[in-house]
Amino acid sequence: MPWVVQAQQETQSGIYTFSSSPRAILNRSKYREPITEQNDKHAKYGNIMYDRRVVRGNTYAQYILPATPQPDPSELRRQQEARRRAIERRRTKEQLRLRTPEPVEGRKHADVQTDLYLLELSDKIDESSVECQTDAFLDRPTTPLFIPVKSGKDVATQIEEGELFDFDVEVRPMLEVLVGKTVEQALLEVMEEEELAILRAQQRAFEELRSAELVEVQRLEEQERRRREEKERRIKQQREVLQKEKEAAEKIAAQAFAKQYLSSLLPHVYNMLRDSGFFYDPVERDVETGFLPWLMAEVNSTLEKRYVARTVLDTLIRDVTQQRLEAFQQVEHK
Repeated sequence: MPWVVQAQQETQSGIYTFSSSPRAILNRSKYREPITEQNDKHAKYGNIMYDRRVVRGNTYAQYILPATPQPDPSELRRQQEARRRAIERRRTKEQLRLRTPEPVEGRKHADVQTDLYLLELSDKIDESSVECQTDAFLDRPTTPLFIPVKSGKDVATQIEEGELFDFDVEVRPMLEVLVGKTVEQALLEVMEEEELAILRAQQRAFEELRSAELVEVQRLEEQERRRREEKERRIKQQREVLQKEKEAAEKIAAQAFAKQYLSSLLPHVYNMLRDSGFFYDPVERDVETGFLPWLMAEVNSTLEKRYVARTVLDTLIRDVTQQRLEAFQQVEHK
């Protein structure tokens, strides 16, 4: 299937084909430079008359106080910082914008026309002078539809069968992979959803069972608490009854003992006082306190004298006996 590109130019002198000698392609970009870069380039002024920092006009009016209050310098600095950040952000976006990749080694990019008709690229504009004479008061004819003039050479190329990209054949493996992966992912998601649904159902059943068990445990705890409180209350009542009975028995016993004790209190007291010596006979007391101590002292003195005399006598008898025994033994040895 051949592809043919024709370019013709029709002028007053006839039909001709344009051709020119090869020339180097200008190294210029396909698109215009970003606005920020153009501003940066134009920022370097060569003439001070175009420098914004140079004051023009009447300088006396520069120091008139404005009617409105002056803005805060910090606010101005914040605004300038915000503008600078916005410019940097736009510059970064321009730099990150998708561009044509760099050419491979040994080649360079060239500008190509993508219009319906090819136009001649030339720095010189075609000019021609035409004169005509028209009749007076003629109506202006209808403006014809503008059709660009063809330019360039007719070029043809031959494309053999199978060289072009067959979409149906080439896209079939990728489409099968995409469909297969999509179906597999869908099945996995469905299985995961079913598994999650089963887990949620099990969790709900477990939570219901746990709630029922908690309610039952709370009921049993409340029942046990009531029983314990009732038992403690009964024990407390029984203890109070026993305490009251004990107090009553102690009171009765104390009353009986008091009656029995007080019945013989006076005779017993008199007997105890008499035994203690509060009621005594003066003669008996004088004998006991004066005569008996003196008598005992005299008896002790006499007994001590007798004990001393007996001890001295025993010592003399032992000495005499020892001397005679020694003398008798000496006589026997001789």
